[in-house]
Amino acid sequence: MADSGHSQWRDYISRLSEADAVLPLLPDTSDEDGRQEAFRMLFQNLSGGYFSAFSDPDRPDFVPCVNNIFNAVGANPDFIYGYTKIDGAGSYRISGYRGTGLFILLDITAGGLGVMDTPGPSVGTLDIDTLRIKPDGTFDVLLSNERPTDYDGDWFYLDPSAKTILMRQAAYDWGGAIDARIAIDRIDIFSAPRRLDANAIAERLDRLASYPQALGSFAIEHIKGLRDRGAINQLEFDNWAGRGGVTGQYYYQGLTQIQPGEALILETELPDEVRYWNVQLSDPLWNAIDWMNHQSSLNGGQAQIDGDGRFRAVVAQEDPGVPNWLDPAGHQETGMMIRWNEASSGPTPSLRVVPLAEVRTHLPSDTPVVTVEKRQTMLRQRRRSVQMRRRW
Repeated sequence: MADSGHSQWRDYISRLSEADAVLPLLPDTSDEDGRQEAFRMLFQNLSGGYFSAFSDPDRPDFVPCVNNIFNAVGANPDFIYGYTKIDGAGSYRISGYRGTGLFILLDITAGGLGVMDTPGPSVGTLDIDTLRIKPDGTFDVLLSNERPTDYDGDWFYLDPSAKTILMRQAAYDWGGAIDARIAIDRIDIFSAPRRLDANAIAERLDRLASYPQALGSFAIEHIKGLRDRGAINQLEFDNWAGRGGVTGQYYYQGLTQIQPGEALILETELPDEVRYWNVQLSDPLWNAIDWMNHQSSLNGGQAQIDGDGRFRAVVAQEDPGVPNWLDPAGHQETGMMIRWNEASSGPTPSLRVVPLAEVRTHLPSDTPVVTVEKRQTMLRQRRRSVQMRRRW
């Protein structure tokens, strides 16, 4: 510390160096591949954390906290995320263009997973489709503790305990759906130029330097918890309410473990009614597997449904030549998560390990064959579609 009492560069670096405390949480601390992947995750957490560290509730902005690069804690490939700090005592105007995606949900919470946050429950979910969308696709809504008496526009109650908003834009058709354009502004205070002082900057940098370890521990402990509970090649239910999940959504999660020459078949019924669903894989650190370069996820618009109305997918290191391949990208152990959003039911999927050479005997006889050439076409289209979406 300098005489100012604030942390200096060496202090920040020293605090950051403590992040390797996550290493004992790894399943095999002697695995050098795993160690380097953990170090990469820590750098990722530092980089992504900067966005939330300097989010200002008086000058809010939906920043891209999660995407295909900052893919921590099982980022959903079908969502465009936006994060901002807010003050629950304030008044905010949110306006923009709806776009053509599936939905836009604003999860208002009394906490969060950002650098300056502590976990807290959801205190409101604003579905943009409940607003009056104009013929040109635009909308405008006021968030406040009380509705102004002279206001006749769209209004949403803002709980005084609110600290953050996490926005999710969902799309099945990556690059085909038109992404929303959204702005947020605080309107109950006078907006004036100001400069962050040393105390404000130092507080944020102190927390940012500790963030790689904090978020890394949270992620690794989640995977470790699944392993310790025996959720291996089977799925358990979790609603994730108050911990970053969408309130009321069915989540099924677990670990897959397959050896070379093996495949894991996922099979499930589909709800009679469901607004959105997907399945995705993550690596052993709970980073979503690179969905731009691997078919590591499938959603309700991408998946092929079998003639009996069921969804079946195959997790395998080698391409099994079926449409619904889930590629673990070289990981023998992966996390798996399935989401049913606004569903009439939450079917529990089954998982079973079979010899890779016998996969087709466990699938419907009319399951199409995907050739090497066809797969290349599919993957190249996938790469283009991810890049066509707004990510930052």
